[in-house]
Formats: sequence, C-alpha cells, structure tokens
Amino acid sequence: MATETLALWRDAERCYRVVTARDPRFDGQFIMAVRTTGIYCRPSCPASTPKVQNVRFFPTSAAAQSNGFRACRRCLPDAVPGSPDWNVRADLAARAMRLISDGTVEREGVPGLARRLGYSERQLGRVLTAELGAGPLALARAHRAHSARLLIEMSGLPLTDVAFAAGFSSVRQFNETIREVFATTPSQLRAFAASRRGRQGDVGGTRLSLRLPFRPPFDAVGLLRFFAAYAVPGVEEVTSTSYARTLRLAHGTGIVRLTPEPDHVRCELLLTDLRDLGSAVSRVRRLLDLDADPAAVTRVLGADAALASVVEAVPGIRVPGTVDGDELVIRALLADQVPATLGEAVTGEWGVTRLFPTAAQVAAALPDHAGIAALAEGRLDVHVGREAADLREELLTCPGVDAATADYVLMRVLGAPDILLPADADVRRGAQALGISPASLPERARAWTPWCSYAGMYLRRAA
Repeated sequence: MATETLALWRDAERCYRVVTARDPRFDGQFIMAVRTTGIYCRPSCPASTPKVQNVRFFPTSAAAQSNGFRACRRCLPDAVPGSPDWNVRADLAARAMRLISDGTVEREGVPGLARRLGYSERQLGRVLTAELGAGPLALARAHRAHSARLLIEMSGLPLTDVAFAAGFSSVRQFNETIREVFATTPSQLRAFAASRRGRQGDVGGTRLSLRLPFRPPFDAVGLLRFFAAYAVPGVEEVTSTSYARTLRLAHGTGIVRLTPEPDHVRCELLLTDLRDLGSAVSRVRRLLDLDADPAAVTRVLGADAALASVVEAVPGIRVPGTVDGDELVIRALLADQVPATLGEAVTGEWGVTRLFPTAAQVAAALPDHAGIAALAEGRLDVHVGREAADLREELLTCPGVDAATADYVLMRVLGAPDILLPADADVRRGAQALGISPASLPERARAWTPWCSYAGMYLRRAA
C-alpha cells in the first residue's frame, strides 16, 4: 500500500481516472497541469476535464510552478489538505517537506535545512528534484506564495508588509511570484477576496480567521475529548466545540482557537509577528492530523473483523499530533503534571493565559531531572525533520525514556502512522472490549500496517 501511494503521481492512467471522477479524496495528493492553458489544478477541479494528451501530473504545486504552470483561480489548488505522504513516508523528501512547511528555509536558508537533515545542500537538492520535481528553494517559494495569499486575503496588512511577513526578500520578488503563481497582482487578489468575503467583515493585521481543509470524514469529537483529558491549565482551554492554546513560535508568540465545522476547521489566530503565520498553520494542521487519508485507513482497519464495528461507528478518526517536539517530551516525562506557571504570561484570549514553559525553564525548576536537562542542553533534539530510527535511538539514551515513551513521541511529533502502543492501559482495555487478547496485539498489528497508530486510537475509543 505504501508503494502504491508513493507512486500515485507517476501513474498517469490512474491519476486521469481520478480527475475524470473529480474525486476530492485525492486533492493534495497530486497536481494536474494542463498544457494548453498553462494552469494547474486540484484533481477535483469542477472545470471541464481536459483531454488526456494535454495533461501532466506533478507531486507538488512547486513542481508545477517550476515547469511554468500557474494556479487555477476556480479550484484554488493550494487550498487543499496536504499530501498524507509526508507522514506515511520517513525518507529524506518527506522529512524535508515537513521542515519546509514549518518555515525552516525562511528562517535558516537552504544551508540550515540541509544541516537539520544531515545532508549536504547538493545531495538535498538532487533528492528533492528527483522525488518532488523541484528543489528546496522552489518548494520554499511555493510555501511563501501560499502564506502570502493567506495574508493578502485574510488580513488588512499593507502589501509591502505582507511581502516581508511571508518571507520574501523584496517587494519586487513578492510581486513577481504572485503574478507567476496566481496570474494576478497582489492588489487584485485582495480586491477579489474582499468582494467574495462580503459581509464576513475585515480581519485585523494580527488577528486572522482561516479555513483549514481536511479529507472527510473527520472525528472532531474524539480529538476534543483527547485534548480535554490532558489539557494544561492556562496553556490550553477545551470546550465541547473548540480547542484553544498558546503557541511559542520562532519570531514571537501566538494564540489559536480551533473550531471544527462540517467541511473545515475554523482557525482563529492571534500572532505577535506575522512571519510566523505559515509555521503556525503547519503546526496546527499536524496537531489535528488534518492531512490524513481516512479512506485508506478505513480500507485496512475496516477489513479486520474485530475492529470493523468501531471503525464503522467512528469514521475519520485522527491521531493527535503536537505543536512542539520539546513540549511533548516534557509532558511525556512528567506524565502531563507540568508546572504551567513556569511559562511566561501572555495577554489572555479564549481562556488561555500562559505559554508552555521551555525545557530550560523546567530544568531550572527541576534540576535533578536528567531527562529534562538533556532536552534543555540540546543533547536531545526533537523536531519534525528527524529520521524516526535516529530519534528513537536518541530518545532511548535519555534518562526516564523507555521504549513505550519513545514510540509515543515518534507517533505524535513525526505523525508516524504505523506505531502501536501495546502497553498503553487504554489500548489494552479497548482490545479486551473488542475480544482481542492484549498479549496478541504485537502479532495482530501486522495486519493493521501501515495504520497501527490509527488502530491504537480505535482501541482507545473502544475502551
């Protein structure tokens, strides 16, 4: 199954069948470009289906842009869920995409991206071009264009400020990129968005309201219950309909409130520095597992007789991620008993008042905790670009981290979809409730690959 997913954009016949069916489940998994119009679209674009000899398929919008195509104004191909490949895959290209989405190239350049991944710039460029059809600069350019579009359409920020907030080095570069990618000027894009938004009202420069797409179905209730069970007072606030929390970002702080709707998640953001917009959105998407492919999960897990009933009862289950790797490790080491008052106070909104404390702040308060000290001193480096096996090995050398804790961190920080936690008490209780012997879980998991993480969430729900 993993091989089939990886090769999808290379299988022109299958991709064209998807385009002909206008199947929205494949939006974000590949890009269709039309030679005769010079436009690239999402697979479900409502426009007339082009002739098969006139289309090309690409893995990313950056690849389409690098080949001279511009974005369709009708289907907005960049406003779709991201490819689930970046979680399913653990190779260099997938890890690079996670870091690029988090804004690493804007903050540290291509040398910083290569350093985090442990490769030379030349090796990295060669692999990304072969796998994704574009090098790191082109991929980062596509990310900047998407961030710029969000700011143009959803904020009242002057366009000059939008250019630098989105990561462009000059206004000229910003204008050229918007014209090339969207075939319009920034001012025209803003005017069109304002007329389309109509009575929804304007949005302030640091207060944004965004629509985050996902592939339905989406088990929002399960996510809210999970976050409520482990919420840190002051840092997180969970109600029956929304989840709010503070964010520690590269250029400042942020507060986000997420409210699930039938066809999207409403994301209200307050940022002290708009350069953090792309990173904040990327982290929130990973937190809610919005790029998951529930149809693929259901195909495998629904075929198991023991799981079938709960899979049918709870469609679209998600694996909760995290907004910060260090934070998750601290919470795991301290069993969520985190002294939240160590974090800095922020201007309260939606019931949250503090940032989650840094590793250094927790280490100062708990000087005898060797695991927290390793994190604070940089001997343990946890981020979305890590290779799973290397990070697991590094975690196991950290005092207080056992195999179960290491796997839990991999599942939530990297979004690893194929990790089962057989020692988890809720997982074991759920297995018993479904007539599965807890002792047989490791063997049973072979049939659940590559979606063991989702199987674990179904078992927790059954408990």
